[in-house]
Amino acid sequence: MNRYPNGKSYDQRDDLYISPHRFAPRSQPALRRRRLVFARFGLIAFVFLSLFLILFPGFRHVALPIISLGLLGGHPRIQLETVRYYDLDDVQGTAKGWEKEERILICAPLRDAESHLPMFFSHLRNFTYPHHLLDLAFLVSDSKDNTLSLLSKLLEELQADENPKIPVGEISIIEKDFGQKVNQDVESRHGFAAQASRRKLMAQARNWLLSSALRPTHSWVYWRDVDVETAPFTILEDLMRHNKDVIVPNVWRPLPEWLGGEQPYDLNSWQESDTALALAETLDEDAVIVEGYAEYATWRPHLAYLRDPYGDADMEMELDGVGGVSILAKAKVFRSGVHFPAFSYEKHAETEGFGKMARRMKFSVIGLPHYTIWHLYEPSVDDIRHMEEMEHDRQKREKEEAEKQARLKNVKDEFTEPNAQWEKDKGELQDRIKKEDEKAKQVNPKGDEAGPNAPPPQKETEATRDQEAAKEAGKDSIIEKPKDKANDAKAEQDTAKDATSKVSGPTTKAESEKESSDIKKSTGKGS
Repeated sequence: MNRYPNGKSYDQRDDLYISPHRFAPRSQPALRRRRLVFARFGLIAFVFLSLFLILFPGFRHVALPIISLGLLGGHPRIQLETVRYYDLDDVQGTAKGWEKEERILICAPLRDAESHLPMFFSHLRNFTYPHHLLDLAFLVSDSKDNTLSLLSKLLEELQADENPKIPVGEISIIEKDFGQKVNQDVESRHGFAAQASRRKLMAQARNWLLSSALRPTHSWVYWRDVDVETAPFTILEDLMRHNKDVIVPNVWRPLPEWLGGEQPYDLNSWQESDTALALAETLDEDAVIVEGYAEYATWRPHLAYLRDPYGDADMEMELDGVGGVSILAKAKVFRSGVHFPAFSYEKHAETEGFGKMARRMKFSVIGLPHYTIWHLYEPSVDDIRHMEEMEHDRQKREKEEAEKQARLKNVKDEFTEPNAQWEKDKGELQDRIKKEDEKAKQVNPKGDEAGPNAPPPQKETEATRDQEAAKEAGKDSIIEKPKDKANDAKAEQDTAKDATSKVSGPTTKAESEKESSDIKKSTGKGS
């Protein structure tokens, strides 16, 4: 008997017998031939497939993933060029994202923004957050100017900058029109009648932009209007440091001095009030409450009105609605389903509805009342009208002032001061007298020919010259010198005597005494 490992024994017979526990091995040459056939077949198939993919490259993206997954599908960690692995726990967003290299997606909706793009890119270049961690996404919609062409030019300049710290990461430009018919001027954009429809379309634009540009690598999303005039270069780090799900700064705008110098701009950041809740219950289902208009008196505490220029910039305020000028939000907020409602959500839409939805989903929504950025000032129709009135008043005042100065000048020319006029007339008289004396000297160069009685005629001559000069001057302010009748009579007698003496020569003593007595008599009568 033969004994086997199982403990059983079988009788050995002379005829052919096959044990149930033994198997005849296969022939080794046959196994080798079979393997050789499979190898040749596989080689031929590989060569054929390679030639097929070379000749028809369009099938590569279909065939290669199927073949690769079929060959390596059992591997726990498939390493393929077309497969990416993301752990979203690594992109939750932290307070110091720049240290952990957290990427930020900057979203900017654009419509007829050609005039504002240079200012936006100036701010973008000055951001202190590492630029290689910044991705840009632009949505150009319903534009009639050269927004798209200028945007492309500025992006090329940005990426080609010689400073290696200036170029950013991934850039996306999306074109999508939404049929926005509201004009971009201040009066149309901020008019009450256009607010509901305008904001619903803006919400659609934001959602399209976000869903197209958000990547699994993004930890934060920053919404920024391109018409922000002034903002800190460190705004990304400043907002991120608070580590809130949604956070916004305070937004004001500068004004001309005649309008007050400054003014709150973004009134869409607010806390809910009982008055607003009661108002919402009275409105239709599709109604949209908008802030800053007399039609909806909500009496909500607004972030803008709580600003203190000297307050703590890190002070936080819980909000229910937020404005869209500058929003920093964690990407997980959008991945969780929060979006910008393009419909009436709790009687709000767009950014205000976004804030309400985020609060409803238990995310933190915070505003910084004392951390302020400045929006570009665009004069409204009322401002322009007021400026025209001010310009008209200015021109009127200038005209009245010019007329007043002209009247004063005329009065001054016609009615001069008496003292000044007297000095002027006195000077003219002295000049005339001087000229007359010079003429007299030229006619009578020897002054002693007149004899001892020459001075009286000279007095008469001076008085006569005074009268003639006053007549020629023709002015009432001249004060004539008083004339003494006795002196006049005496002067006449002296003149006559002088003339007689010149004709008849020297007289006798009796004649001279007689003439003297006659002169005294005439003088006594005249007095």
